[in-house]
Amino acid sequence: MTENSQAQPAANPELPTQYAPAEVEGKLYERWVERGYFEADEKSGKPPYTIVIPPPNVTGSLHLGHAFEHTIIDALTRRKRMQGYETLWQPGMDHAGIATQNVVERELAKEGKSRQDLGREAFVERVWRWKEESGGQISGQMRRLGDGVAWSRERFTMDEGLSAAVQTIFKRLYDDELIYRAERIINWCPRCLTAISDIEVEYQDDDGELVSIKYGDGDETLVVATTRAETMLGDTAVAVHPDDPRYTHLIGRSIKLPLTDRSIPVVADEHVDPEFGTGAVKVTPAHDPNDFEIGRRHNLPNITVMDERAVITVPGPFQGLDRYEARSTIVAALRADGRIVAEKRPYVHSVGHCSRCKTTVEPRLSLQWWVKVGPLAKAAGDAVRDGRVTIHPKEMEPRYFGWVDNLNDWCISRQLWWGHRIPVWHGPDGETVCVGPNEEPPTGEGWSQDTDVLDTWFSSGLWPFSTLGWPEQTPSLEKFYPNSVLVTGYDILFFWVARMMMFGLYAMDGTPPFHTIALHGMVRDEHGKKMSKTFGNVVNPLDWMDAYGTDAVRFTLARGANPGVDVPIGEDWVQGSRNFANKIWNATRFAMMNGATVEGPLPDASEMSATDRWILSRLNQTVTQVDAYYEDYQFAKLSDALFHFAWDEVFDWYVELSKTTFFAGGDQAKVSGRVLGEVLDVTLRLLHPIVPFVTETLWTTLTGKESVVIADWPADSGFRDPGAEREIEHVQQVVTEVRRFRADQGLQSAQKVPGRLDLSATPLAPHEAAIRQVLRLQEAGDGFQATATLPVAGARVELDLSGTIDVEAERKRLTKDRDAARKEKQQATAKLGNEAFLAKAPDNVVDKIRGRLAKADADIERITAQLAALPEG
Repeated sequence: MTENSQAQPAANPELPTQYAPAEVEGKLYERWVERGYFEADEKSGKPPYTIVIPPPNVTGSLHLGHAFEHTIIDALTRRKRMQGYETLWQPGMDHAGIATQNVVERELAKEGKSRQDLGREAFVERVWRWKEESGGQISGQMRRLGDGVAWSRERFTMDEGLSAAVQTIFKRLYDDELIYRAERIINWCPRCLTAISDIEVEYQDDDGELVSIKYGDGDETLVVATTRAETMLGDTAVAVHPDDPRYTHLIGRSIKLPLTDRSIPVVADEHVDPEFGTGAVKVTPAHDPNDFEIGRRHNLPNITVMDERAVITVPGPFQGLDRYEARSTIVAALRADGRIVAEKRPYVHSVGHCSRCKTTVEPRLSLQWWVKVGPLAKAAGDAVRDGRVTIHPKEMEPRYFGWVDNLNDWCISRQLWWGHRIPVWHGPDGETVCVGPNEEPPTGEGWSQDTDVLDTWFSSGLWPFSTLGWPEQTPSLEKFYPNSVLVTGYDILFFWVARMMMFGLYAMDGTPPFHTIALHGMVRDEHGKKMSKTFGNVVNPLDWMDAYGTDAVRFTLARGANPGVDVPIGEDWVQGSRNFANKIWNATRFAMMNGATVEGPLPDASEMSATDRWILSRLNQTVTQVDAYYEDYQFAKLSDALFHFAWDEVFDWYVELSKTTFFAGGDQAKVSGRVLGEVLDVTLRLLHPIVPFVTETLWTTLTGKESVVIADWPADSGFRDPGAEREIEHVQQVVTEVRRFRADQGLQSAQKVPGRLDLSATPLAPHEAAIRQVLRLQEAGDGFQATATLPVAGARVELDLSGTIDVEAERKRLTKDRDAARKEKQQATAKLGNEAFLAKAPDNVVDKIRGRLAKADADIERITAQLAALPEG
């Protein structure tokens, strides 16, 4: 990496009059990449700082959620790089099994083909070809966002190295008897024809029907209710609570199952809630996870009634019907047989859908591969409990523990062709052999590899160490593991974070994959509503980048980033951030044209004005405040702190108060020019991690150095001047009160008004010229009339408003406003003096009335002062 140049800027550096993001962003980013700023060297002696990218799907494109998360990570890594850490932001993509297979199958369908037409090997080759040609467009979009990732280290969850890592950990888990194969209930998608994970199931309220069905006859009658009548063909029992007196006489007996020639037992199970419905539930072990557990406890048979496409397979009149056709046909048959006791239609209930194709998911008994998560999950919980891993914000810990402490075994197999194929071979006599990456599989007649592939989360769970070369003990693994922090959304705390914790602790001898888990919320629209194509409120961040610049989008996202809290965002907020970028540009340009410089050491404090000492004192406080917010992942607060310091204190106060000094020239102008250069240098460096492009352009022009990317992060010099701070606060009080009065009189902010300024009772005499400058006060010449007199913070300000306002009309307006304030005060006082009201009113109502009273008092005092300041009529 090239060291930062120490060259000084030209005497009169020039910047374009306007900032044009589109003209600089792409060029700057490519320059950063070409110079290797984002690469990480495992041989350096610098302390490591590592973050992995939550790997986006190879099918994906940049959305606001990505932009939000990447902004946070990029800010963290840019700051750490400036602080002298060997910083690695590890990039890469996930092969996204189901999503990618679906994309390629849709492409085949356009050609009138299916994957079965190609065969497994040719289909997988087709997917790889699609990946190389069309996948991964998000990489280019990450460059648009300014992501400072180590591109030379980019990984893919199915590249050669990561595939070896997957085989290795599968083999180890298998040998440790933590992977097994068994029949269990899983989420099954009849369209994708595979098991899917819980995270791939989206629940929504659907209109259905609830039917109550009479089982048995005479005194052996029970009524059960169901929304899935077609599953009754697979019922193998009815369950009741053992202490329910209504059914104790039936427990252990058999009753007739309608529409079949079978009888099924009545079993007693404490899982049944006697208060819910009729207190009797049908038990279909092959098609319901709760029923499956009841079936295991009572040794019930498992009868599968549907095939993989959700078509009825039970011999008889319903065989061959789709599940929905079967449902209506079976209900009609039960109704004709007098078995329907009650029907509720529509019946709104929560139904799971495949997140990829939106098909209703079917719980289904299936032979799958599983991870025995008990010991792994315990280790993941212990790592947080004993402090090896910190969850931020801490309020999220109970959610984490609630998950890992109650994890069920994890179904890791998928009935797909695209993915890591399970490294197990089955023999002709039922043998199974698990094969590691450097082992030869068994050969001979009857041996074949398992047809399933692994859940995508299996390989992404290895991400923090597989990307560093594991299972080989590489220099990168030694340097950069464990990760410093994981930044991710709380929505995948359970699915991705927990799996990385389990695998990292298992594979890396008890060393967790990261020190800190920093959780953020979801990006929502400006009304707090979830972004969805259905709602029509989805935003393409690239559109906003094109319109307002990348820095504006990043700053808007950062200002909304409170830990673990959802982020509302609207276009008008991005416009506001664009205005901030323009403000930085224009103010810096003005400052550099008027003497701001970084040349030479800072002058001694004795040579500085109070204004100079004030801004340096505030600068150092801001550095410390921003550092504290970074360490606490408080991006909203640090962004606000930087916004108000830069816009309000530097540009609106310091630059304005210093204009008279700059315009006058001389030694004091040189001192203030050096102070302003220092303030701009530090402020631009503080802002850089969040708004990298505009700060790079301005900082390199100001300093003449190579890049702010590799500049030093600012440190608090310790300089404080409470006296100067009090003095400038006094100046601000005078200016603010006079500005308020001018605004109340309807004067434009730029409108000049003749005025006299008496500062004799204050220590502000050295600031008279600056105060006049910012208040647009002309010298009081001949014919001056003091038509308004303001006693403000110990100062006396006389203004000549003749010809600028209609005094009589203004007096009437103010008198009307004061009368309204007095009436408000009278009403509030009366309510607060009413004991009966106070005894009954809620605290928040009383507090609101007290606030109204305080505001009325303040309004009366303010308006009375304004009336007193007006000339006599």
